Amino acid sequence: MRTIGAVIFEGFEMLDYFGPLQMFKNFPEDFRILAVSETMAPVRCSGGPEVVPDRCFADGAEYDLLLVPGGMGTRKEAGNTAMLSWLRQAAGHAGIVMSVCTGSALLARAGVLDGLPATSNKRAFDWVRSQSDKVDWQERARWVEAGKVFTSSGVSAGLDMSLAVLARLLGREAAGNAALWAEYLPNLDPDNDPFSLSGET
Repeated sequence: MRTIGAVIFEGFEMLDYFGPLQMFKNFPEDFRILAVSETMAPVRCSGGPEVVPDRCFADGAEYDLLLVPGGMGTRKEAGNTAMLSWLRQAAGHAGIVMSVCTGSALLARAGVLDGLPATSNKRAFDWVRSQSDKVDWQERARWVEAGKVFTSSGVSAGLDMSLAVLARLLGREAAGNAALWAEYLPNLDPDNDPFSLSGET
């Protein structure tokens, strides 16, 4: 059983978060999903609904997998020292670290992506890139796999990234089944980025 620490903060993007978790939840004997926030207060996501955290940063729990969504809330969190400090520590313990969309900006600010290739939402790419010059930012990538760190492009790309993580951990058949159960046609090529700034696919 692997534990997923799925980070929430005010203004996180719903599909960034719930999309990847939808894929992992198909394997309840393999993954336990916990919502983690700075405090135990309910957190409002980008579309309005609130999510109640299962854990808070001060709990000191360690997670096997870490998921960091993006969303407009990342602009504020990029300056939140409590968030960045916790991400740095949690990522150090995790066997797999994942970010979706502008969640990579938070990992970059925390120093987790130093020296690694990474990507993000192409419509916010300039802002994300400005968060750290120690990252090898990839403008054309659906997702990037760099050792234990996976970063994806915008929003729906998190689904493809999560399936790549599932394929690594449980095998390609399991990942294929997760996509089938969701009636989702995945993009299996991390270099096939139809939303690239260059317009190439």
